[in-house]
Amino acid sequence: MVKRMILMLAVVIALLAGLGFVKYRQIQTAIAEGSSFQPPPESVTTIVAKQETWPSTLNVIGTAAAIQGVTVSADLPGTVDKINFESGQAVNAGDVLVELDTRQERAQLAAAEADWNLAHVNFGRTQELVSQGVVSRMEYDRATSEQKATEARVGEMRATIARKTIRAPFSGILGIRQINLGQYLAAGQAIVPLQSLNPIYVNFGVPQQHTPQVTAGRRLRITSDDLPGVEFSGRVTAVDSVINETTRNLQVQATLPNPRNKLHPGMFVRVDVALGAERQVIELPASAINYAPYGDSVFIVTELKDPKGKPYRGVRQQFVKVEGSRGDQVAVISGVNPGEEVVTSGVFKLRNGAAVQVNNEVQPSNNPKPKPEDS
Repeated sequence: MVKRMILMLAVVIALLAGLGFVKYRQIQTAIAEGSSFQPPPESVTTIVAKQETWPSTLNVIGTAAAIQGVTVSADLPGTVDKINFESGQAVNAGDVLVELDTRQERAQLAAAEADWNLAHVNFGRTQELVSQGVVSRMEYDRATSEQKATEARVGEMRATIARKTIRAPFSGILGIRQINLGQYLAAGQAIVPLQSLNPIYVNFGVPQQHTPQVTAGRRLRITSDDLPGVEFSGRVTAVDSVINETTRNLQVQATLPNPRNKLHPGMFVRVDVALGAERQVIELPASAINYAPYGDSVFIVTELKDPKGKPYRGVRQQFVKVEGSRGDQVAVISGVNPGEEVVTSGVFKLRNGAAVQVNNEVQPSNNPKPKPEDS
């Protein structure tokens, strides 16, 4: 009985050992096949890197600002009697915009003028009597004082009436009217915005490493995505004396013509500032750059070898330094050599050493001056 149990146990152990060996061989084979497995190549487009001459420019985002801009408001309280403008109208300096009700002030002015006329007549009479020795010098001084006081009251009433006639302080374009006829206005209440738009300012920040090159008189080019195909040119007219501690940027102000008032205050614009001599760069489509917090990179197509030594067409990730852009193109100043084949689309699905298949039937946009319909 014991011998039979020992024999059965030995058979079970041998059977388990055989099954374990077979499973071990299967696992080893799967591992070997996995290590030698090559994923299918990714389909990409490429371009051969070429060296181009680009002007040395700085590309930043700026904001348009009016050279003169105010919100016209009431100087004194009163009721709106006349409105002499329409929203969006162009006006000249001194044009009457709003007239407030001045009936009470004009009545007071008439009374003040009557008092002044009487004081003027009394002064003339007193002056004659003083010269004849009929009245004292004190009476003459009192008449002189009354004449000046009444004259001052007349001037005060005329100034009050003039202040209730609200005029444009400078030439420009009015905004949207904020009052109505018959409305009572408190002192300082807004009436309408007024902006002087031609010429116009553009304010932008320059990184501190470029501040020595951005000086007054430096020419620049302005474009806006909202005005395709339109370019503005101007000059730097003012440079701030303090660098912002938070952004490490220096505030710069440019002045440029604004024909037909196409640029409006508050509009974002692209500013291209010429910094110096031309430079040699590698020109690539923007889609070729793989932007990342740890550094920008591109994928270069080259001949690689798999673990078995078999050659295949794959990519090598290369870190680059990008400086400047022009339309759909970016300027690479280091990391890529002329003649290298660079992946221009599909970079998001690649990794270092990945196999690729080049298909250039459809290429990404690579235009320095793209048209809106191409965007």
